[in-house]
Amino acid sequence: MNISARPNAAVEFDLRHERHFTARGSGRPPLARSLTLAAMSLGYVVVQLDVTIVNVAINAIGTSLGGSVADLQWIVNAYTITFASFILTAGALGDRIGAKRVFVAGFLIFVIASLGCALAPSLWLLIIARLCQGVGAAILVPNSLALLNHAYANEAERHRAVGIWAAGASFSLTAGPLLGGALIALVGWRSIFFINLPIGLVGMWLAWRYASETTRTAARTLDLPGQATAVLALGALAAATIEGGQTGWLNPLVDAGFVAFVALSVLFVTIEFKSKGPMLPLSLFRNADFSATSLAGLLVNVAVYGLIFVFSLYFQRLNHLSPLWTGVAFVPMMLAILLANLIAARVTAAIGARLTIAIGLAIMAASCAGLLWIQQGSSYWSIGPQLVALGAGVGLLVPPLTATMLGSVVKKLSGVASGVLNAMRQTGSVVGVALFGSLLGGADGFIPGAKISLAIAAAVLVGGLAAVMIGVPSRAKAN
Repeated sequence: MNISARPNAAVEFDLRHERHFTARGSGRPPLARSLTLAAMSLGYVVVQLDVTIVNVAINAIGTSLGGSVADLQWIVNAYTITFASFILTAGALGDRIGAKRVFVAGFLIFVIASLGCALAPSLWLLIIARLCQGVGAAILVPNSLALLNHAYANEAERHRAVGIWAAGASFSLTAGPLLGGALIALVGWRSIFFINLPIGLVGMWLAWRYASETTRTAARTLDLPGQATAVLALGALAAATIEGGQTGWLNPLVDAGFVAFVALSVLFVTIEFKSKGPMLPLSLFRNADFSATSLAGLLVNVAVYGLIFVFSLYFQRLNHLSPLWTGVAFVPMMLAILLANLIAARVTAAIGARLTIAIGLAIMAASCAGLLWIQQGSSYWSIGPQLVALGAGVGLLVPPLTATMLGSVVKKLSGVASGVLNAMRQTGSVVGVALFGSLLGGADGFIPGAKISLAIAAAVLVGGLAAVMIGVPSRAKAN
């Protein structure tokens, strides 16, 4: 109906009604918006903290609860599998019933699961609790961003808020190894999970008290068949890869796992192709920019998180560093990521997104190649510079990679695209930890397995470089 043809009173009412809903977030007092930002940032902080803090605790957990390298891989991958698998559905759920409700529920799941991790009397109960933590993490990330978008209607203010949200996550990712090492040295490994409780309780209260609810979209569907298939496929891949290093790659159960992964992947693609509301819109991959940056994001995380797992065990099991000094050993790498993030925008503005991403990937590949000579007892001063270079490469490429991917889709699909990038990167983390960890636990021994892992990391990064150079146009620049 043409609004100008309606009575003036009705027009005025509609305009007031529209202003009320579009300003529900931004019209709130600045303090409420700031506290909403604090709550959303705390949600992202605990998610990223648990990505890195657990790595330095792996050896201590293994000593306390027992288990092989393969068992320890599940402590890391249980979290990442559910995180990667559920993040797209979690965003859709927030759209459907309200991001605030879903965010608070996600924080509650994360807190209860963290308590379960801290109190776990056995390795397998710890792994189950980590699976639940991953579900909470998958809920927190997309819905925290949705609530920030709702709270700040002004574009400049929203960009600043998202910058603070992302910076808090980067800081927690950077501080994770050092904080984890200190907590383990002072209190024990269970403290790295207990620390999530006060953060989570404060974040939940702030969100419930100060965040304004988003508009519900009842028409937003949940792709449950696709969701279930995605979890099963990723779980089958991780299980087959982890067990392959322990029992042999020709073991019938291992081969059955890979076959199941392929079959489930085909089924997932079929479901998504036929679904009216797919969790992963396959049409996005028709865009070369989107496909290339998605692949690069996956391959980068295969290398980075796989190698963090490798070097966490290397420092502690072979070089006999304490958890605290292991955390200190990772600090320069993490700081390099943070510092490179800060200069990435300027570099991209000067030379373009494609070249910036390519340089980052080349630096990472070269750093992996430079570590191929590693031996038991190698000094930190001979390893540290390559780890710093690895971190610098990651920090340089992630901002333009993200911006290029988001710029390749229409604005209304930017949330879905962001979710896809997160899912692809977390899937890369699962594959990296599973594959590299399986090589460490193989018959050849730790050092040969570590060298093969480094060679694979260098190769996949070169593959990512090729994908970006072919798929991303030279004109692409981060926004």
